[in-house]
Formats: sequence, C-alpha cells, structure tokens
Amino acid sequence: MKNSIGTSVILTVFGESHGPAVGVVLDGLAPGLPVDEAYIAEQLARRRPAGPADTARVEPDRFQLVSGVYEGRTTGTPLTILIPNENVRSADYAAVQTVARPSHADYTAQAKYHGFQDPRGGGHFSGRVTAGIVAAGAICRQALAARGIRLGTHILRCAGVEDAPFTDVVSELDRIEAKRFPLILDLEEQVEAAVLAAKSEQDSVGGVIQTGISGLPAGLGEPWFDSLEGVLARAAFAVGGVKGIEFGDGFGLAALRGSQANDPFRMQDGRVVTSTNRNGGINGGITNGMPVVFNLAVKPTPSISRPQQTVDFVQGRDVELALTGRHDPAIIRRICPVVTALTAVVLCDQLALRFGTDYLATV
Repeated sequence: MKNSIGTSVILTVFGESHGPAVGVVLDGLAPGLPVDEAYIAEQLARRRPAGPADTARVEPDRFQLVSGVYEGRTTGTPLTILIPNENVRSADYAAVQTVARPSHADYTAQAKYHGFQDPRGGGHFSGRVTAGIVAAGAICRQALAARGIRLGTHILRCAGVEDAPFTDVVSELDRIEAKRFPLILDLEEQVEAAVLAAKSEQDSVGGVIQTGISGLPAGLGEPWFDSLEGVLARAAFAVGGVKGIEFGDGFGLAALRGSQANDPFRMQDGRVVTSTNRNGGINGGITNGMPVVFNLAVKPTPSISRPQQTVDFVQGRDVELALTGRHDPAIIRRICPVVTALTAVVLCDQLALRFGTDYLATV
C-alpha cells in the first residue's frame, strides 16, 4: 500500500500539488462518529499559510465530503474528502521540470516513475497533499476526544529559539491550540523573526517539533515489529521534511545511567503511574498509560532562492539553479497540525485493532 497506512482504519492519500485536487480516503471508521465540518475547516486553517513567514500560495481549502458521511455522521463506509486546488501557478515550474531541486524528490521521482510523474510544484510529493491528511485527522481527533484522548504538536526548537517541553500535556494543549505559532511559551515573535531573518537572506530554517498524547490506555501497541513507536515512526516519516524521531528523552538517554534513565513505578489513585516519563509513555512497544511524547527533526525547507549547484537529469549536465515562485522559508509551523492529524489516524487504527472497530463509536 504505497500511499496508504493502517490495518483496520486505513488512510489513503491522492492528488498532486498542481492537479485538480488533493484528498484522502479514510476507510474502516466506526459508523456514527460525528463529522463537524466547522472543526475540519478550523484545523485546515491552522495548516494554511498565514503571514510573511509562510508561502504566498494560500488555498481556500473548500473541502468536499464526497462519501462516507450522512446527516453529519460517518456511515462506516469509505469516507472520501476532496480538496480542490484553486491557486496554482504552474508556469513557475515550466523552465525547471528536468532540473533536480537540491534535497527535493525531483530526481528520485524521475528514477522511480521514468518521466511520467507530474513535476509541477513537486507533484504528489508536495506538502499540498497533507491538506487531506489534516481534514481526515480532524474527524479522528474528535472521535479520540470523546474517549478522553487528546493530542497536539508544538514547536520545540526553531533557529535557536527554544520552547518548553510538554510537562502537563492537557493544559499545554489548550495553550498551543490558541496560538498562530504553536508554542507553550510566549515566543511567537522570536520564532517569526528568526524565520524572516532567514527569508531575507534567501534561505530557510528547520527545527524540532514535539507531539504529546494524553489519555491513552495502557496496553496499546505490540512488541517487536508493530511496536507503537514503530507505527508512529512510519507515519511520521511519510511527512516531507521529517528526518528524525525520538520518544521521551530519546537520544538523551544514551548519556545517562540506568538509575537516571528509568521511570520508577508507583500507585496513584488506584492506578499504576510512573514518577518520570523519560521513556515517553511506551515500554516494550506498548503504552504504559502515561502521556506518549515524541520529537521530530524537521529539516530546513529545501526550496530557497539562493543559487545552488544541481543537474538537469534529462540533458545530463550540471546547472545552477536559483528558484523562483512561492515557498515557505520554514514549514515548522504548518507541519504541526499535519503530524497531529496523522498521529490521530494512527491512534484510531491502533485502538480499533486492540478493542474493535466500534470502540470509538458514540452511538
């Protein structure tokens, strides 16, 4: 399933950046789940460009629920969401269709699809395709919330600006959801200034984002090859720009002794909890009931206006490329709702596998 993820709840993405539309098919959801179109629009707005630190390509994202929804509820059959592309400028790419933009998928797409791929704006590899993921994730997030499961993603580090890590996930989720830049601390101006500084130099920046999940029951996930870490990592690496993942303290654990890295267990109000959460809420690939926390490394946006050395892979010669067109100097703000949405889809799938398709049903 090259463009699909999931076993019980399956998400399939389709579309290209400059094609007629992008979208998703979400199959396997329980019947009767509420579909709040206002909430879907709200989440799409969080992904949409919204200022000088984002691309100038702003799409209205007028989504269409083509199938799988009747009178505001899921039917249990495949749910299809179609989002038309309404603000394309394909001429921006006409002169460089056979030129490999450094760190983009242009050359690898050529190697795989032999020139039959849609090259405009990155085609199927474009971040534009993530709009459908956000729409599907909005439905999944509301289903999870009805079960007391909440999740969100914030910017942890960007261009030297450091946010606080999650400590109380539930209260901090409310805080980041209320902001244009998802941050726990009041650092919006600093992060935006850092992004704009790179943009002024025809450059870009990346950073680290952090996802927190509260309310998951203990016992979710599998040992070995279907560990919850593995399933979440597979989803995360489908998102363009993600180059690394760590759970809990991740690579920081390597510098500690076991006495420092372990999370001591204790009883609290009749349930098992841990005193710390250095392992990110997962032991042996399975949730232990504590918040699941993971960090993703997001590379700098590869589309920059500075001259770069590359190749024309059809003519077989070296060329210099200085990109024009509309590009984000940083995708780190807009990638946060994408990761949250895709994580929500994965969690719905994992819960359905563990407890049955109707676990999330509200009727």
